[in-house]
Amino acid sequence: MKADWNHRLEGAIQAGDLLEDSKKNILRLLSSSGMGTRVEDSMRELVDAGAWGELNDRFYRTLAFGTGGLRGRTIGKVVTKAEMGKPAALGRPEFPAVGTNCMNEGNVARATQGLVNYLKKMFPKDLPKVVFAHDTRFFSREFADLAARTVAAAGGTAYLFSEDRSTPELSFALRYLGAQAGVEVTASHNPSHDNGYKVYFSDGAQIVEPHASGIIREVEAVQEPEANPQPQNGGKVVTVGQELDQAYLEALKELIVEEEILRKEGGKLKVVFTPLHGTGVRIVPKLLRDVGVGFSLVEEQSVGDGRFPTVKSPNPENGEALAIGIEQAKREGADLVVATDPDADRMGVAVRNRKGEYELITGNQIGSLLASYRIERMRSKGWIRPGEEKNCCLIKTFVTTDLQKEMAGAAGMKCVETLTGFKYIGEKLGMYEKKAGGRGKMGAEEWRKRRIEASTFFVFGGEESYGYSGGDFVRDKDANGAVLMLVEAAAWAKSQGRNLLEEMDLIYRKHGLYLEKLGTIEMPGAEGAKQIARAVGSYQDKPPKVWGGRKVMGVQDYEKGMHVDVEGQELPKERMLIFDLGDGFRVAVRASGTEPKMKCYFFGKRKVGSGQNLVKSKEELGNELTSLWDWTQKDAKTRAGG
Repeated sequence: MKADWNHRLEGAIQAGDLLEDSKKNILRLLSSSGMGTRVEDSMRELVDAGAWGELNDRFYRTLAFGTGGLRGRTIGKVVTKAEMGKPAALGRPEFPAVGTNCMNEGNVARATQGLVNYLKKMFPKDLPKVVFAHDTRFFSREFADLAARTVAAAGGTAYLFSEDRSTPELSFALRYLGAQAGVEVTASHNPSHDNGYKVYFSDGAQIVEPHASGIIREVEAVQEPEANPQPQNGGKVVTVGQELDQAYLEALKELIVEEEILRKEGGKLKVVFTPLHGTGVRIVPKLLRDVGVGFSLVEEQSVGDGRFPTVKSPNPENGEALAIGIEQAKREGADLVVATDPDADRMGVAVRNRKGEYELITGNQIGSLLASYRIERMRSKGWIRPGEEKNCCLIKTFVTTDLQKEMAGAAGMKCVETLTGFKYIGEKLGMYEKKAGGRGKMGAEEWRKRRIEASTFFVFGGEESYGYSGGDFVRDKDANGAVLMLVEAAAWAKSQGRNLLEEMDLIYRKHGLYLEKLGTIEMPGAEGAKQIARAVGSYQDKPPKVWGGRKVMGVQDYEKGMHVDVEGQELPKERMLIFDLGDGFRVAVRASGTEPKMKCYFFGKRKVGSGQNLVKSKEELGNELTSLWDWTQKDAKTRAGG
């Protein structure tokens, strides 16, 4: 049997159709003791069809457990008959894709067993205690159930949500239950064929060093995880749900600053909300009802559906995802359209302008609106008294707008910049909590005062990719909380006779016009991964001296040398480069950590006074950024060898 496979695979290698690594991984999977006939049947079907490209994508590597967990295809580009089986609800294949590089039962079991082994070493006196949640994607429930049983098979306790729940609620639940770790089964806003496995540690944040490397080593050491684990040695799976929902809802209300304004003006607001077939529907509607905000649901997008059938992509960064919500808003004359992604950690927004048209606002603009509002209202209410600003902070990633750094500086606050990924913001929140001695039973006001006096008070944090946080009870970006913060800011603006677009223009006139542009170059599959690596490596080794007509004044390479933040903390290594083009212009280049893309971030600014034409200035600055992007696309593809 194996000789037959070896002969056919070797022939494909000689013909240049199959990678050597793919062959090794196919043979390794064939020889594993837990392999069922379905697995072999799927591989044989692909070999018989000569689907070598599909086999390379599925087997060119073992799905890497990275610094955040797993993410990959759970449904192949080609679905075999063995995988389709008896189609499940919504036309989903009965089984996930076979392959060492696919998000399937084998990789979920391997990841969980490695996590359990690490927890046993880190907490030698305690049995593993892990919380599991999942979104509405295909196979999410099955993967979460398998992972929970793996913990119970090790004698530990697995807390498993009864139904789909958001990533931020998972982060909250972990600390609420006193667990050692937590896992959200999700691929966030990725296409419907993907799924993933995000790991959180006891502080409620996604894993960072040294835990990330420690867990990776344990995962890589797992050879053949148990295919059908069952609770033993006192291990158990505990179902959780409503109690945690209520506790999380009450915590979210701590984000409110102007409660009276929200109560008075919130009922006058008209909000259209869509969860894009995801988990946001579990919390946001009840939250808005509780605070008295008028809203309507996009009903056709409020049912969990792993196909995400009404959108091209369930990503609120893309305007297309809000299209149905905008049409509903037009019919209802709504002020806002708000969308959350499948695991409700990202939020996108459209705002009605004075002409009755709906304008999309960017992640940088949303974050800047929320940061500005919270700084000003907290100071106005006396939450932050004169002289206390130095003990308060905004946190943002390096690739998020510099406008937020300008706002923090103008208010006398720190702006802490982190590498890409909200886990680093979560890590900071844990540090501030520890320095303040822990919250214990303190109420929100007492805890705020304690942090200002003894540590650092976190006012707001965000990243350009539509992720925001206003409190430290969740250690990840939180779209549920972001919706609440946004409607409060909109209610305040309404009380002043303005909308959020006009608020944004006031911010520009006060602090300067800052615009940004994100460009992505997609390079999928095995060959694409090589092209991305070549392109980013080329920018490191041979950085351009002139970028799109602008002289490169300097380069920061975050993979080389030592870099520290404003608080003196050393930053981890990341393959990201930031090119200073002078006059407030810069470009950041990095490979996406979760998608087969190279991302390029463009930043520009100019001063605008009260008498200048802001519309014209936006157009001119936007054209400059577009010109830089046009040049970059050609240059990057040349460097990638594509």
